Amino acid sequence: QVQLVESGGGLVQAGGSLRLSCAASGRTFSSYTMGWFRQAPGKEREFVAAISWSVGNTYYADSVKGRFTISRDNAKNTVYLQMNSLKPEDTAVYYCAAGDSLSDFDYWGQGTQVTVSS
Repeated sequence: QVQLVESGGGLVQAGGSLRLSCAASGRTFSSYTMGWFRQAPGKEREFVAAISWSVGNTYYADSVKGRFTISRDNAKNTVYLQMNSLKPEDTAVYYCAAGDSLSDFDYWGQGTQVTVSS
């Protein structure tokens, strides 16, 4: 079992930045692929970014590529999402997830709200 707790969400103006954090506890954090997803009102949850457990390969949705950066600190059992040049369409609840691969996320956090005003 892995427990995930997100933090760092909030209200920001368009063009601003936020950094989300996801603290993990439970089983060995470093062995999991970690990801960020988001869900806007009335829309399905979508993939945002992920980072592999081994060599730290990163993956991004086209909509955030070049603006968002995912990173992890295995010593602190924490994964981060640095979000720059935020747009109103980035407004959503952001969820942290952990799993064995990019297609297999088994554990989810409770989510943190990000609101970008125009």
